[in-house]
Amino acid sequence: MRIMIEYESSWRNSFLDGTNDGPIPKNGRNFVASMTELKKPGNYFTREVTKNTVMGVLNRLIGDQRKLYQSRQGYEDVPYYFEDLESKVSFVDRPTAINTEITYIRNLKGSTDQNSFTGMIKVNDPIFNSEYSQDFWSVLALDIDELCDFIIDGKLANKSIELTPFGILSFLEDIKSIKPVEHEGRVKAASDILSNRFEKYNPLNKKEQQLLLPMYCSALYLQMQRLEDAKYDMSQAKSKMGGISGISNNGFTPKDFLNKYTTGDKKLIYGNPYVREEYIKGEGKIKHTLKKASGTLEIVIDTSFDTARELKQLINDASVSSFYLGKKGLAYVSDIDIREVV
Repeated sequence: MRIMIEYESSWRNSFLDGTNDGPIPKNGRNFVASMTELKKPGNYFTREVTKNTVMGVLNRLIGDQRKLYQSRQGYEDVPYYFEDLESKVSFVDRPTAINTEITYIRNLKGSTDQNSFTGMIKVNDPIFNSEYSQDFWSVLALDIDELCDFIIDGKLANKSIELTPFGILSFLEDIKSIKPVEHEGRVKAASDILSNRFEKYNPLNKKEQQLLLPMYCSALYLQMQRLEDAKYDMSQAKSKMGGISGISNNGFTPKDFLNKYTTGDKKLIYGNPYVREEYIKGEGKIKHTLKKASGTLEIVIDTSFDTARELKQLINDASVSSFYLGKKGLAYVSDIDIREVV
């Protein structure tokens, strides 16, 4: 028995982790196609036509719309129809056209924008207009030598800094762009002090070089401790967890920082282009986008004439006019041939 299927624009990517070969997790499969998740190499999933794809199509053609793993379990009193036929099924996928395009996909998970906010800025928050504010935030304005002096000797140079949420973020962004330095001399001595103070402090990259953003962020926490020792009330500067909102010992997250100092909630993201950028040595920056294929799928079932005729009748009775092949696209049966091959 031969079943010919024509298909157009069949999506050859998946946006969810996990597999369809078992029950869906309690909280559903994770959406891994956001801009943040696509930065991770393992989250760009390519898909081709497999035996499971073909079996899913065959079950759909006879009217079974359940997940394939559910179909294979059969009904209460009715066994799985293809139980004895699966081993006799073979297929050939012949894509005649493969296109790539940038597609905007919807994300209804409730993710929030990393760099945006809603509402008005609260510039009068105590952390920006208290007696200690200039001494606290001016740590971010120090150069690397002054920062080491501050950490090792407690010397704080007289530096001014714009005491607004965006002013602080601007300094943090500038620090983030500074290249790592060698982990030696006073830099190492200062970093070792922070390591002894803060368990979560992670100062080195893979080349064992000193990252400066963790050093500045942890220096802020060190300054908070020193100001508290100097009898300043820092309670209003702390988050509910006792830290600095949006700033950890190793970095910062703009949306979390701004969330405390704005009148609105975090800004939701409702979608993004499906693009993964990757740098390949010798080729440069490569963009991986959504792949769509059009072509034909030939399914061959090595069975008797009577079984083939029965299966054809089931397909005709179900009258499935069109269906998805894999993800999206349009597919339909163009021919069913049950003649015996001599």
